[in-house]
Amino acid sequence: MMRLVRSSTQSLLKLVNSLIGMVGMAMILYSIWLIRVSGDFPFQGSPHSDSWFICTLLGLGVSLCLITCSGHVAAATANGCCLYLYMAFLFLPTMLEAGVITDVLLNRSWEKDFPGDPTGSFNTFKHFIRSNLEFCRWIGLCVVFIQGLCVVLAMLLKAMRPYLYYESDDDIHPERIPLFHNDVHPTYVY
Repeated sequence: MMRLVRSSTQSLLKLVNSLIGMVGMAMILYSIWLIRVSGDFPFQGSPHSDSWFICTLLGLGVSLCLITCSGHVAAATANGCCLYLYMAFLFLPTMLEAGVITDVLLNRSWEKDFPGDPTGSFNTFKHFIRSNLEFCRWIGLCVVFIQGLCVVLAMLLKAMRPYLYYESDDDIHPERIPLFHNDVHPTYVY
């Protein structure tokens, strides 16, 4: 029974984690579209580019895609170390996004908190948020909720490990030995 619950939790974590990957890919595609429309390539010329908004979107999208890859590895192995790293990697952007979303949703003059963007991409983004405020609120809250759900599922998966406490490898059956332990049994020929 526990194996079934653990397997379904792994599958659910992979599914919800894929949603984070799709959000990351959408951010990458949007930043590439902004680069193409504005004609301002952020990595050309001076290291202090004025297109901070495009670079931030691109960096956050790439980091969400990398977090998704680490989440799939952590869910597949159900290894404690991988799950802890995944939760740490996921917690940092979640807190950053929650802070920005809270500032945008609760602060009437949230535009003053961000630096100026001479490319105009940020102004386009502000106009889109103002015209679709309810939609943007729900999208932002859903993204933070999905990331929080991934952290909770990873904690549940970590708690369901079958071999939490053992003294040595001799205390458990060979088929229950951790994934990365290569136990070769000798074969006898009569």
